[in-house]
Amino acid sequence: MRKYIEPERSIWSEIVARPSSDRPEIQSRVRNILSRVKNGGDKSLRSLAYEIDGIELSSLEVSPGEFAEADKLVPYSLKNALKTAASNIWKFHKEQMPGTLEVETMPGVKCFRKAVPINKAGLYIPGGTAPLFSTVLMLAIPASIAGCREIVMCTPCGKDGKVHPSVLYAARMCGVGRVFKIGGAQAVGAMAYGTGTVPKADKIFGPGNRYVAEAKRIVSGEGVAVDMFAGPSEVLVMADNSSVPEYVAADLLSQAEHGCDSQVCLLVDNEELAERIEASLRAQLRLLPRKETADEALNGSISVVLHSRGEMVEFANAYAPEHLIISMVDPWGIAWKVNAAGSVFIGNYSPESAGDYASGTNHTLPTSGTASASGGIGVDSFTHYVTYQEISRNGLASLSDAIIEMAVAEGLDAHANAVAIRMEGLSDKTD
Repeated sequence: MRKYIEPERSIWSEIVARPSSDRPEIQSRVRNILSRVKNGGDKSLRSLAYEIDGIELSSLEVSPGEFAEADKLVPYSLKNALKTAASNIWKFHKEQMPGTLEVETMPGVKCFRKAVPINKAGLYIPGGTAPLFSTVLMLAIPASIAGCREIVMCTPCGKDGKVHPSVLYAARMCGVGRVFKIGGAQAVGAMAYGTGTVPKADKIFGPGNRYVAEAKRIVSGEGVAVDMFAGPSEVLVMADNSSVPEYVAADLLSQAEHGCDSQVCLLVDNEELAERIEASLRAQLRLLPRKETADEALNGSISVVLHSRGEMVEFANAYAPEHLIISMVDPWGIAWKVNAAGSVFIGNYSPESAGDYASGTNHTLPTSGTASASGGIGVDSFTHYVTYQEISRNGLASLSDAIIEMAVAEGLDAHANAVAIRMEGLSDKTD
């Protein structure tokens, strides 16, 4: 890890900057894939599966028989774990359901704001090196709570043409209607444009690699709604001498094992603690099955020492991490001052992996510093707001002078006339 001791503020922006993800060759490749899917539909999806992954797909959609087979293959212990996680996620997200706002701004003028569910939600679940059934829970449960009429999912399959059983079990448990064996940028294209088999989604959700992120960026520019542009996963751990070095090291490694480009940041108030944590890092790293991945991620990560708690908070806000763990004296005193983080974990017994799986909060979170202005997935992500207004005759009469004056001043005479024409002959009328 790159080490900084009391770095000058003038270089903070350099320290917190994430590696650039701009790669012209990826943009070109993704545009080609999306064009093929848009123009070739299902045929192109099959061709791309063979060209990219060497898979010949007889069917793009998971069959009822495959769901039934998956149910038999998932261990009972994992089913119980998924049910525990799903219960907690459901409880937390159920409380997020927005209500309808009704305000009478002046007599006879009523304004309303109502949350309306997205009709068709398209979920992308990465495959890669691990079956991410947890992401199914994090996306499908709030979609179900929001009341989405249709929830479809795309996820890569294995060389055998099958989706991992745990992913299918989680999908069925959480109300996903249809699952398609499609991964990468082509999955985003299928849900963005629709094909003969895959329905067009109103909004696309879910993390993925650089190809997936670039595909979401491109289709969003074409008018397709997406949740966010997720970069490599990241964690910042704030610690002082009240922390347990072994716990801190374990938290850093739990993030580092996600991928070689994962971002890990250690922020402590003294050098001796930083050394103890790094010693534990080295010891624990040797025991990890994914040690090569975690080691490469750590090589691209940072360790910062700032002796002032106030400066530690300011640095954390400047970094705006996806995950923030606070292992310090009076952690809530620190937490309430943090205004830029995707999800915050308080104290020595709140590991980031709890939020990844089962505490109830969502693990689909903003990355790359975007937590300074945006939040993670919630029920509101699967809704959009519609405003209404109902104005009585008397209400419009009260408003008419203001509306006409403003419309004329803006040079929009037709706007003014839409009110004036209603006012003609109404001076002596009542509701």
